[in-house]
This record gives sequence, C-alpha cells and structure tokens, in this order.
Amino acid sequence: MNQLDVPPPRDNDKPPRVAATRPSRPLDVDYWQLVQAIEDYAIFLLDATGRIVSWNVGAQMLQGYTEPEIVGQHFSRFYTEEAVARGWPAYELQQASLTGRFEDEGWRVRKDGTTFWSNVVITAIRNDAGVLTGFAKITRDLSAQREYVEALRQSEERFRLLVDSVKDYAIFMLDPQGFVISWNAGAARIKGYMREEIVGRHFSQFYLPEEAAAGKPARELAIARQIGHVEDEGWRVRKDGTTFWANVNITAVHDESNRLRGFAKVTRDLTERRQREEAERSSERLREFIATLAHELRNPLAPVRNAVGVMQLEVGLSPTLARSRDLIDRQVTHLTRLVDDLLDVGRIMSDKVELRYARVDLAELVARATEAARPFTDGREQQVVEHLPVDPMTIRGDMTRLVQVLQNLLHNASKFSPVGSTIDVSGRIDYNMAVIEVRDSGCGIAARSLDRIFELFAQEKASQSSGEGGLGIGLTLCKSLVEMHGGSIFASSDGPGCGSAFTLSLPLAAGPADAAADETGAAPQEVPSLRILLVDDNHDSADSLAMLLELKGHEVRIAYSGEQAIQIGPRFAPHLGVIDIAMPKMDGYATIAVLRDMPELADTMYAAMTGFGHASDRERTREAGFHAHLVKPVEMALFDDLLARVEARRRG
Repeated sequence: MNQLDVPPPRDNDKPPRVAATRPSRPLDVDYWQLVQAIEDYAIFLLDATGRIVSWNVGAQMLQGYTEPEIVGQHFSRFYTEEAVARGWPAYELQQASLTGRFEDEGWRVRKDGTTFWSNVVITAIRNDAGVLTGFAKITRDLSAQREYVEALRQSEERFRLLVDSVKDYAIFMLDPQGFVISWNAGAARIKGYMREEIVGRHFSQFYLPEEAAAGKPARELAIARQIGHVEDEGWRVRKDGTTFWANVNITAVHDESNRLRGFAKVTRDLTERRQREEAERSSERLREFIATLAHELRNPLAPVRNAVGVMQLEVGLSPTLARSRDLIDRQVTHLTRLVDDLLDVGRIMSDKVELRYARVDLAELVARATEAARPFTDGREQQVVEHLPVDPMTIRGDMTRLVQVLQNLLHNASKFSPVGSTIDVSGRIDYNMAVIEVRDSGCGIAARSLDRIFELFAQEKASQSSGEGGLGIGLTLCKSLVEMHGGSIFASSDGPGCGSAFTLSLPLAAGPADAAADETGAAPQEVPSLRILLVDDNHDSADSLAMLLELKGHEVRIAYSGEQAIQIGPRFAPHLGVIDIAMPKMDGYATIAVLRDMPELADTMYAAMTGFGHASDRERTREAGFHAHLVKPVEMALFDDLLARVEARRRG
C-alpha cells in the first residue's frame, strides 16, 4: 500500500505519540513564532501519511483542539463522514504530492462536531533529494462569506423571479452597447417579442424609425452613462409595428470596480392614461369654448332684444316693418334658446347643474312646456294634442328642467314637421315609471341615426334643408337632463318620411302617506320620509329595492360597493343603512366598520342584508354593529317594521 493510501485511524486506534517538530536554527525560530502568532488561519504540518506534527494558535481556535490533543492524529478527523467515506482526504494528499499544491473549499468538522465552510490549501514538502516528507496545510473559515454569498444568490434569485413575473412593466437588461441580454414576461406582453426573438438584438428597434435614425437611442444611453439615469416619455414600437405611449427609465449598472456592466431598462405602457388625459383635455377645451361662445353671443343679443322692445312700443308702423319686427323677435328668441342650451351643455359637462327635486304633476308639466313651445308651433300653424291619463300622475323631479326637456322635444318635433301638422303628447305609467311620448308626422329618422342624434353637435342631413338647423345640442341636453333625473330617453321612427317619436321615462314620486289600505283593509303604518342608504353590488337588487322604498316616500341613495358607501355616507347622513354582506373587495363587515367611525353617521341604524340566516350569522352581524339582520329575499313587512324602528329611534 502506498503511504498516501494509508487509511485514517479509527477512534479506538492509539497512534504513537509524535512530538511536535521544533525549529533549531534562529531563522526557523522566528518563522515558528510568526506562525504561532497567527489566529485567523489554521496553519499546521502533516507527515507523509497525513498525521499532524505541528499545530498553531489559529488551528486551535478554528478546530477546537489543543496541541497535545491533536498532534499525532490523522487529519481526516477534520472531514465529514461522507467525505471520509469517499476517500477525499487521501485524494487531497495525492493531488498535492502530484502537483505540489491542492486547494479546495468544503465543509470541515470541529472538535465539538459542528461544521464550518473552509478554504483549504495543502502544499507538498520535499527534502533536497526531492523525497516527499510531509505537507503544509492552511485552513481558513469562510462560513460568514459563504452565508453572505448564499444570501446574495437567494436575493438575486428572488429578484429575478420577481422581475420575470411582473407583467405590467417591461423590465430587461442591455449590455454596454445596447443589446438586449434579459427579457421578462412584462416585456413580452407589452412589446410582443418572445425572449428567444429579442435577446441579442439592439434596443433601438423599439423606437420610431425617424427617432432611431436621428440617434435618440444612443443619446439616451450616453446620458444614462454620464449621469446614471435617464427618463423619457414617447411613442415606442411593438413587434407587430403598432405604437404605444411609453414611460421609459434607463439606469446605468456598474460593478464593484465602477466598470459599466450595462443598463437596466423599465418601460411602462401609458397609452390608456394618455388617451384618457387627452380626452379630458379635449373635454375641458370644449367646455371652455362652449362657455366662452355662449357668453360672447349674449353680448350682442341684449341690445337686439332691447331694440325689438322699442319697436314693439312704436305705433303706426307699416305692415312691412311690423312683419320685419316680428321676424326679428322670433329669430332672437330662437337664438336666445340656442345660447341657453349652450350654457346648459357647458354646465352639465362641468357637473355644475343642480336639480331641485319636488313633486311634479304631469298635466302641469305638459301645459308649461306646450306654452313655452307655442312661439315655434304657432309660427308653423301646428297643434299640440295632449293624451294624458284621467288620474293625476306625479313625477319626482325639477319642474324647470323637465319643462326645458319637453319644450326641446316639442320644438324639435315642430321644426321637422309640416306646416299645419299635429304633434301628439301622451303619458302613461309603465313598470312604476312615468312615460312621456312626443310623436310627430314629420320627416322621420333613418335607423342608423336613431342613437347618434343624441350625440353633441350631431344633426341629420334633413335638418339642413329645413332652414332651422340649429347647433345639434338640444337632444344632447335632453338626454343629459333626463339621465340626471334617473330616467332614460330614446328615439324611434319607421324611417324617412314616416315621422318620429321621442319617449322618455322618469321616476314616479312616492305616493301620499294616506295611500290605499292594504289587502287586509288596514292602512300600513305611517312612517315619515327617511333617508336610506342601500349598499349592494347587485345592481338589480339595489335598484328594485330603491324603487320600492321611494314609492313608499323615502329618499334613497344607492352605493354599489363599500367604497362608494364610504363616499356617499357622510354627505347623505342616512337614518338607515342597509348593507349587503357578500360584496367583493370590501364586504359588509368592513364597510360598517368604517361607517360607524364617521361622526356624521353617529345616529344611523344599520341592517345587514344576506342570504344566510343561521343563529351564528345573526350573532356575527350583531357583534359587527348591525341593528337588524335581513335574510334575502326580504319581505316588505319586515322592512316596514324596520323602518318603524328607525323612526321610533329618530323621534326618541
């Protein structure tokens, strides 16, 4: 057996005591003292078989053995059982003897059995004749460095996984010349290239051809290289050639020696935001233009109106001058109405129109609108015929604005109907809504235009030949005002030459408190009008319940989410909040927790509305602060009882 293949002694072996080698010459003594003083490195000698013959202070501190304990022992005891089993100590000595030096990193074992990560250098020692006499072994503890490197590797791996999983941002690396070297999922989604398609290609292909030709990509890298970072917004190009508006950040990346490694590039698609901002800017510019135009038109109208008034006071005018005066009067009235419409459209677009709700009688509404439209209808010798129900029909709305809507519809019908024709106005109740219809026998509307006519400034070609084209804002104004009332409006026609009808639906006002008795003959318990906040993500459920409560005379606000309820609640200050429990994002429990902390809602009662009615469910809603627990579908009698409780609490 070769001396290098001598197996390490077992624990029960008693190797012969080997005295530590002590230097004899003065130079050796100095060297020995130097080695002994080193504490950060384990430095010791092995004989040719791998047994320890010297031991310094650093070895004792690192390995845990004192010199008497370890000298004479085989160095394999510093290795793990797995390393010994595969013959690694013998392999290290063999390689050191063959090449003169062997270096390794791995786990080593201390006296107490703990392990540490070490760097080991073994150097073969030969005499003047070249005969192997032993080995010098230096061991350094790298556990802290290994932990740091491993933590860094894990951190980089986590960061890589994080970056790769981001889909809303294109995050990738460029080399110092601008060629793509990494590509995340967000980059693939935004730019359209798969990783294998783009890595290795220059990033300038993401720029518009004219910008790339002008050297913009190179300039951005130069700026990032000089100051460390550059940010830009502009158009960028996808793989399919389409463009998108992007926010781009380029950051220079340097290594420890401050050498440029490349660039980190983050791109975000802001196309939707830009379009939204552009639409908002356009809308704002349009609002400003409309307001300015309307006010500027009012200035010359005032003196013209005054002049007509003076002419009306004059007596003895010739028939020609009188007709001319009346013509001017009608046209000034028409122009004034257009200016008023412009101002109203501007106010609606700026959310500056406030409705004053009250009970509006349908018959009175139609009478006022007909009278307001009389200058148009009388001028064309037309007749407005009313078809209204015998029983009174009451609408909840702003009388002034509703007259404005109906007057616009009558004027529109007059303008597009023959001289001497009839305009019909009818009213009825459908699905608890007041329905008003204005029907004419005029030029009609093409099917393709039935929806478009409600758009701002839209006009049918037929109107251009009528001599009274207008601005095309009257129907837009009607639609906006009707929808502000919670209603709807639509147009219908059998086609050109077949007349047209405009149908609008508006909420009915709540019935009087002394409504008819119920089926048992007993009048329902009278409860004054309460403010009720309904919170339910199911639109149909919320809308139908709101309609029911409004018919009973209560003022209702609807929030289709917990977030909306938090916004509406303090302003509305409801007497009762009915909150659905199972809502996405913010459920009923989270919603009531916020609402109960608002001082404006200190006196509000809360009812939970849910599909679960178990005792544990009721207990949970009670603990959350709900005063009542309503199980869907809720019987109206339970609501009546609840409303009576709310009113009793309010009075008490």
